[in-house]
Amino acid sequence: MLSTAEPEPRRRATPQDLRALTHPLSWRILRLCLERSQTNQQLAQRLGVSPATLLRRVRALTDSGFLTVEPPRQGEHGAWERPYRATGATWRLDLGTDADQLTGQIDLAIVDAHRAELVEKGPTHSQQHTRRVLLHLDAEARAELDQRIDALLDEFENRSTPDGTPIAILWNAVEQGNTPPD
Repeated sequence: MLSTAEPEPRRRATPQDLRALTHPLSWRILRLCLERSQTNQQLAQRLGVSPATLLRRVRALTDSGFLTVEPPRQGEHGAWERPYRATGATWRLDLGTDADQLTGQIDLAIVDAHRAELVEKGPTHSQQHTRRVLLHLDAEARAELDQRIDALLDEFENRSTPDGTPIAILWNAVEQGNTPPD
């Protein structure tokens, strides 16, 4: 059933939030911890980085409220481990539209994380839909496009079901400036 509830308002990102999200590993961690809790060791192994490197990112994400620590559990070898779970707080986060260096780094980190996931799936992954287009829009049409994309993603977020197939969507509209004539 389609929810008609209004989406939650977006919260403006703090400088601490922005710093936590400037690395592609942050976005990969959040993606992996969204569906089920993961320990630092599990994440490090899955992402092919050292646990110490990963722990720095995990701590930044936890301090900003993007990850939450679940109760400790016993691992398969009897040792106690601390699992982390993504809170989904980035979904309603306003990163800002300033020409801020951190915001630009976040844009690149998101693209890099998305690219890493594509590479991980391999070039023959058949359930992809990729499209790239260059539009020429005035400010009013650009604002309408952004609003409609946000509304469409909000609508489908409300239709998301736990047993559905996870789908990663990247929407990034970049002003190209003046392009040379053909």
